[in-house]
Amino acid sequence: MASASTYRLSCSIPGHEMDVRGLATAVFPEGAFVSVSRDRTARVWVPNSSPNGGFTEMHCMNGHTNFVSCVCIIAPNETYPRGLVATGGNDNNICVFSLDRAEPLFTLKGHKNTVCALSAGKFGTLLSGSWDTTAKVWLNEKCMMTLQGHTAAVWAAVILPEQGLMLTGSADKTIKLWKAGRCEKTFTGHEDCVRGLAVVNDVEFFSCSNDASIRRWMVTGECLQIYYSHTNYIYSLAVFPNGQDFVSTGEDRTLRIWKKGECSQTIRLPSQSVWCCCVLPNGDIAVGASDGIIRVFTECEDRVASAQDLQAFEDELSKATIDPKTGDLGDIKIEDLPGREHLNEPGNRDGQTRLIKEDGRVEAYQWSMSDGRWMKIGDVVGGSSQQSSKRVMYEGKEYDFVFTIDVNEGGPSMKLPYNVTDDPWLAAHNFLQKNDLNPMFLDQVANFIIENTKGHTLGPTPATVSDPFTGSGRYIPGSSDRGENYGGDPFTGAGRYIPGSGSAGAAPVGVADPFTGGSAYSSAALQKTSTNIYFPKTDGVTFEQANAAQIFAKLKELNGTAPQEHRLSEEALNNLEKLLLTVSNLKSQEQPTAEQISLLWRACHWPKDIVFPVLDILRLAVRHPEVNAHLCGGTEGASLCNHLLSLLSPQERSANQMLALRTLCNCFTNQHGRQLLLGQREAVLSRASDLRTVCNKNIHVALATLVLNYAGHLHGKPSELEAKAQCLSVASAALEVVQDKEAIFRLLVALGTTVSGDGTAKDLARSLGVSSQIAKYSTVTDPAKVGECCRLVLDELQ
Repeated sequence: MASASTYRLSCSIPGHEMDVRGLATAVFPEGAFVSVSRDRTARVWVPNSSPNGGFTEMHCMNGHTNFVSCVCIIAPNETYPRGLVATGGNDNNICVFSLDRAEPLFTLKGHKNTVCALSAGKFGTLLSGSWDTTAKVWLNEKCMMTLQGHTAAVWAAVILPEQGLMLTGSADKTIKLWKAGRCEKTFTGHEDCVRGLAVVNDVEFFSCSNDASIRRWMVTGECLQIYYSHTNYIYSLAVFPNGQDFVSTGEDRTLRIWKKGECSQTIRLPSQSVWCCCVLPNGDIAVGASDGIIRVFTECEDRVASAQDLQAFEDELSKATIDPKTGDLGDIKIEDLPGREHLNEPGNRDGQTRLIKEDGRVEAYQWSMSDGRWMKIGDVVGGSSQQSSKRVMYEGKEYDFVFTIDVNEGGPSMKLPYNVTDDPWLAAHNFLQKNDLNPMFLDQVANFIIENTKGHTLGPTPATVSDPFTGSGRYIPGSSDRGENYGGDPFTGAGRYIPGSGSAGAAPVGVADPFTGGSAYSSAALQKTSTNIYFPKTDGVTFEQANAAQIFAKLKELNGTAPQEHRLSEEALNNLEKLLLTVSNLKSQEQPTAEQISLLWRACHWPKDIVFPVLDILRLAVRHPEVNAHLCGGTEGASLCNHLLSLLSPQERSANQMLALRTLCNCFTNQHGRQLLLGQREAVLSRASDLRTVCNKNIHVALATLVLNYAGHLHGKPSELEAKAQCLSVASAALEVVQDKEAIFRLLVALGTTVSGDGTAKDLARSLGVSSQIAKYSTVTDPAKVGECCRLVLDELQ
């Protein structure tokens, strides 16, 4: 009788017509799970009520136009109390199903290649990984964020249960930790593609790789342990509820069960690729493989399969054909192998493999500790004495096939190496990616491989093969900062002109406006009314204060030292002075002339070490409707935006960075500027966010104000979810490093404005862990507005 700790076959579930690529435990019905397959379907399996156990197909879901690669369960909510099923496929789409209909409720489109990984988090958040090298965050049928940083396919993706953290594993051999849409850490150590990730708890996770190893990590970066036992690619992992034990599957035809850090049991399957696994609520293990069969294993004696079914499984296993290149059998020389008498000696560990010679054949046996005997697991083909001259060498490695593909008429041929143990679609994907060919030909190449390797015949490339693109013809594809602190003038010494000094930003809202300075705001104002005076703030915050005389004096001084080709004439200086006086006082009856605006724009291209007074004039000028329309509209607007972005580079001078940010903030004062910045939002906020690490409070205040102005203009626009997601991400990233209380306050107002009145934005903020991030500011009393605003934001996110 099997011991209580040994897993044995419970049932085999036929139903899929091709490889089973993904499994996930369902919320409803109890004990059910979902499978997805290359046959383009997803199926829900429910446990039978009969004493013999087993599973019955409850539901078959169709929606993909190509192979289905992955699946996850979205947690129940008020609308869908049974949860939802999300599937990703080779058609680049994600389909989301309910459990009561065969067609998808909706389809998420945005990836440019196969979606091969899915993970669901709290509040309906969905994380997807794709061969297009990106991961995406989805919420309520919208893409909130695109996570960019990997240089190859993103094979694995999981959302950690707390802290708003996400993990992605890639064919670039790395794992990346993401928070609020930004990469916080990159984990290195695996020597080949990372194929799977599994959450242990809030701060630990597992990874598995094509390098045949499993690693246990802390989210802080430490690799706690490396596990070795598999002898080929490891495709999937699933963790038991105790958070310590786990199971793994891979290309070595095995399911392996790990307990207390050791591989306690190895179960071989009669299928080469064991693609996926999941742990069912009762502790049983479901696995899916390349033969289209789902098999369930149990350690509960009551659920073990009948003796007849166990024997049928063993017979099926014994008839398998094993290629030694894929397993732990080593290089085989038939003449050196022992005979059947070798099986008279018991094994010393579960899963131990022995090879014997029988009538000129090589047979493989595995030791079963539970049964106390050797079980035949297949016939071995391809020993070294049989194949030494039949393998094809390519780029230093041996392959079963190396196809020659003619792509361009008259151009060089391309080589497609392939082993019969490889995944045809992965080989096709790698071929297309390596040779920069259009991924739309994935199916054609994969089917070409399958057609020309039928029968898994080892040996040299066939003499004649058909070209995967056109049959027999040719194919032509279609496709320092030093952290100056502005306490004194960093340019010419104390007592001189300091760009923007004393200009913390102003917004004429009234005596209770918390942005106009300490004397203009008292916490008593909030205590006397239940009205939230902080957010949503939609009228924008600008940087208006200026000493025109000092700005022009510095401009005139630097003009004298400017290179000859940039030096301004006396007439040009007079024109700039008139413009400065006009834009310093927007109530002036004077209007800027086209000549003055053109002159200002040319002066903005002065050398970067002397351009700051010109940028200060620009900062004031873009508030004027005439200048705003001229510089922010049409092609001129794109030029202005690109120039300001160049000034935001990390290597740029701090004064230029600050003034460029303030200019962007002031562009929001008029229609043309708003349209320009909303159109360029992704690039502007991304570049601006990079400056959060600069040790300069004026830059931090300007950055916070820019995020706030974006949030204000996005308020009341529920369709702008991706833009709001970027605001949340940038604000969250800045709050990790910003220390200045005014900058913190403005970031809190930006967060409040973003989520105010928008349930989806609130859900995203919750999933990103915003509440736990800002909670520390709720007790700030100096200034009181920081703590008060923080508490209001936390109330919004309850």
